[in-house]
Amino acid sequence: MKVVVCVKQVPDTKGGVKFNPDGTLDRGAMLTIMNPDDKAGLEAALRLKDEYGAEVTVVTMGLPKAEEVLREAMAMGADKGILVTDRVLGGADTWATSTTLAGAIRNLEYDIIITGRQAIDGDTAQVGPQISEHLDIPVISYAQDIKIEGDSVVVQRQYEDRYHVVKAKMPVLITALSELNEPRYMTPGGIFDAYDAEITTWGRANLVDVDDANLGLKGSPTKIAKASDKVRKGAGEKVTPDSPEEAVSYIVDKLKVKHVI
Repeated sequence: MKVVVCVKQVPDTKGGVKFNPDGTLDRGAMLTIMNPDDKAGLEAALRLKDEYGAEVTVVTMGLPKAEEVLREAMAMGADKGILVTDRVLGGADTWATSTTLAGAIRNLEYDIIITGRQAIDGDTAQVGPQISEHLDIPVISYAQDIKIEGDSVVVQRQYEDRYHVVKAKMPVLITALSELNEPRYMTPGGIFDAYDAEITTWGRANLVDVDDANLGLKGSPTKIAKASDKVRKGAGEKVTPDSPEEAVSYIVDKLKVKHVI
């Protein structure tokens, strides 16, 4: 069994975010982590490796520094890491990103592709399903449990206050929730091996069946009207009422002025 996992290096929002003049994230200037949903997807793949001897290949698209998440994935137990990076791919929205990743994955053999449900820097939940459309394979989203039955996968798909049981023949793409599992830690030996291992790097020339018109910022139909860092709020107005009744009256008056009530 061959499993491909798509992971993304995302900004560590605790350290703040920064923007380029065109409204895109300045990823090179921010602290980064592996996207949490993607890490759960990676753990799911590693459990398939533990149980069925699956070969796990991790793919990421990003700046050269995105190699860090591939090293982390390999230190956790992944077999191979592929970095897709090229200047022409920069500024991609979900459409251009999924087009690029699908173009890279066409070079690989796979039975299952696993992506995170969504990335914390975009929260669109679009890239995984879009990859499945590009590759013309079924998708099962919001997975909270994954099992293998012969040549099929059986997935518990989270749905509001219950779950659906969905079965599909491989090849199939699955999007994973962070609640799917508890990702394992990197091992000391795994870290040494990961940093000795070779990372495969692909660029535009390695993408299969992809049109330049669908790549990068120019190939992104999503346009950002405005973006800014978080604005700090002032201290606001402070009052010291003499009684609870006076406090209530003050708040009610303010709500009326603001047309809240």
